[in-house]
Amino acid sequence: MKNPDIEIKNIQLLSDNYYILNKVTFGYKTETVNETHNREVYDRGNGAAILLYNSAKKTVILTRQFRLPTYLNGNASGMMIEVCAGLLDQDNPEACVIREAEEETGYRVTKVDKVMQTYMSPGAVTEILHLFVGEYNEQMKISEGGGLEEEQEHIEVLELSFDEAFAMIESGEIVDAKSILLLQHAKIKGLV
Repeated sequence: MKNPDIEIKNIQLLSDNYYILNKVTFGYKTETVNETHNREVYDRGNGAAILLYNSAKKTVILTRQFRLPTYLNGNASGMMIEVCAGLLDQDNPEACVIREAEEETGYRVTKVDKVMQTYMSPGAVTEILHLFVGEYNEQMKISEGGGLEEEQEHIEVLELSFDEAFAMIESGEIVDAKSILLLQHAKIKGLV
């Protein structure tokens, strides 16, 4: 059910070059407030992410790739260490993480467990991110990964001990929120 105290008055398309950027004018009403607001809202679709872990080896698979927005906002190299992730496109979240894991890491996982879904930047971005974990082993490796050539991602696949990866949160080497959430989940649940 929609909030009766919110009235969308106008949506103006500002850009649809790669994703959609709208300027939204809306009314916000409470017992003491009756205001009109303008906000820019970025719609890039919904996504999913997965932490691949190996409980026997006590390792995780992460990726390293260049992320322009971080480079523009103080990340000197622009490189980010992250869990595997992607946009849903037309897939459901589970199918998305299975597809992305194979494309980005080279591991074909068949069983994944949903941890949660979250808004990562609810003040400006519409995206819901579905978070998963999935166990991997060497028999699941079918390629070197690295992402699809046509997507120009240039992904480096990292297999790290869980302890090393978890320590990278404190050292500031891992600053990506979805990755931090999933590594903390693995620690709390004792997955590795």
